[in-house]
Amino acid sequence: MCIAGTDEAGAGCWAGPVFAGAVILRGPIRDRLVRDSKTLSPSQQQRAAELIRREALAWAVGFAAAGEIDEINIARASELAMMRAIRGLSPAPDFVLADFRELGDLGIPNLGIVGGDALSVSIAAASIIAKTERDSLLESLDLRYPGYGFASHKGYGTKAHAEALRHLGPCPEHRLSYRPVMACR
Repeated sequence: MCIAGTDEAGAGCWAGPVFAGAVILRGPIRDRLVRDSKTLSPSQQQRAAELIRREALAWAVGFAAAGEIDEINIARASELAMMRAIRGLSPAPDFVLADFRELGDLGIPNLGIVGGDALSVSIAAASIIAKTERDSLLESLDLRYPGYGFASHKGYGTKAHAEALRHLGPCPEHRLSYRPVMACR
């Protein structure tokens, strides 16, 4: 049986897409770096992502853009990103373990596990892939939209991000349905 893990990154951000990773492991990864991405430093996340990309049977990412998040809400956009990531896997999984929520319209049996990124290595691996891929995109958005500080705060609601929004207003990557962003329009 081919089992995939999936998780998202960036749901709480004010800017940028929500990303999801999906990973099918060949077998056990016993490296201590493959754990919930929130417990790792950025350099540890990068090292773990390289290991996962090298050792996994398959991995993929999916995302939902800021406009999609505004249109359908962050919960549905996170699910959409996860489904896109899973559909990008080859081979296709027979079963999916998802962090927090079951994926209703996936067409593949799946199980949502609350705190799954701390309980399942495949979900943890997916969280690392999602986080590192999203962070890489936000670093490139920092070059496209100077002044917002995306490379440092990665779109999260920091004091510096709030100040940039007050000064510059939202850019096309901001989630306009989020209250702190709406206040700066």
